[in-house]
Amino acid sequence: MSGVPVTVTRVTDLLSDFATGKVVRPGDAEWDAARRFHSGIGVPTVVIRAASVDDVRAALRYAVAERLDVMIRGGGHSDWGAVPGGLTIDLSAMNGITVDGTLVRIGGGAVWGDVARELATHDLGISSGDTASVGVGGLTLGGGIGWMVRAWGLAADQLVGAQVVTVRGEVLEVTDASHPDLLWALRGGGGNFAVVTRFDFRAHALPGVVAATFGVPDDPRPALRALRDMMGDAPRELTVTFMDVPPMDPSAPPGAAIEAIWAGADEAAARVALAPLLAVAGVTEVEFGVRSYPDVLLEMPAADPEAPMPGFIGGNTLVPDLSDAAIDALVRFRQANEMSVMFLRSLGGAYADVPQEQTAFPARHATWFAMAGAFDIPGLVDDARRAAITADWEAIEVLGAGVYGNFTTSTDPSWVSRMYAPDTLARLAVIKRAWDPANVFCRNHNVAPA
Repeated sequence: MSGVPVTVTRVTDLLSDFATGKVVRPGDAEWDAARRFHSGIGVPTVVIRAASVDDVRAALRYAVAERLDVMIRGGGHSDWGAVPGGLTIDLSAMNGITVDGTLVRIGGGAVWGDVARELATHDLGISSGDTASVGVGGLTLGGGIGWMVRAWGLAADQLVGAQVVTVRGEVLEVTDASHPDLLWALRGGGGNFAVVTRFDFRAHALPGVVAATFGVPDDPRPALRALRDMMGDAPRELTVTFMDVPPMDPSAPPGAAIEAIWAGADEAAARVALAPLLAVAGVTEVEFGVRSYPDVLLEMPAADPEAPMPGFIGGNTLVPDLSDAAIDALVRFRQANEMSVMFLRSLGGAYADVPQEQTAFPARHATWFAMAGAFDIPGLVDDARRAAITADWEAIEVLGAGVYGNFTTSTDPSWVSRMYAPDTLARLAVIKRAWDPANVFCRNHNVAPA
């Protein structure tokens, strides 16, 4: 679609359709605040701050009439918010959380920190992301690898229904019984099909978690090999990460560490499961104890427009076999690039229980998620170095079986073909044609209509 200028008359017509939301456009007093999102500042044509399903319907009617592409904003961590133009629907006011037994209904604009805090009052949990400010919508629609991925699977695996507004303005209750193909696509197919105004999840009993942090020696290879071997038959309550970040990364303290979360409050069981790691020379216990699940979620600061983050050269991959060669390649990448980051997250368990064809998410046979990248700092990285870093990463990515879209900062349209197997992408394209044939929802890792 191609946008057209938004005239005063057209916006006035739009305003008359709104019940509770707000239209913000360039020149309005709230414009600079409305176009800011967690990861940056955008330049959309107009921002709709929706507060109800009717507001979303009105916004979509307007977008279709004016031939404006639509960007949906929940938590605002997606780099797609920086792509110029289009109509942004900000769902942040639609953030209600309702608990009915283990069925949890969550508004499309909620963030995981608020959800975790509310569920903790009921001794419940849902496998969310690692960061409190991440949106429920973006994480779930992209699959959602989190701390409980081995215990309960992806966030999308816990999705049992949704309320959506289609591009035609229909309000649908989507379940496996009512619209199975659409719900299949929502479980990992991205924000390509409709505006999800409410997510329905099945939560799990969670009285608390055991959180542990371990220091690692300068050469992390022995610890990583022991970690891999330990997780091969570890209880599914246990999920671990390895992270090594430079001082400039706001997502974690600088340096290398292994973190572990046990889904439950059984510290003794967690200690037994993690004992092989502590037997490795140079691995030290930094923290070990029972905590509330909300307390382990990171508080990532919002982007500062005056000090934007540099570019990122690298990527991620879902690894079936974390071989010694794969570990060596990842460690070499980190050591060769002072301003770089390396991350590993264990998979398996409940993640692997889900048949590949049951959701759109790729590589259910993967046992680890791996990510590495160097920051593209002007003056420090020239074209030759950039090409070498890219080649080093590509040699790692081919060891995997798919790419996790939620963990890429790229807005390159070609990434979608790296995220999904050909048969999955073809099925998504057919569903896209049924629900969004004009590709209004294209400001994402876009699946074009078949």
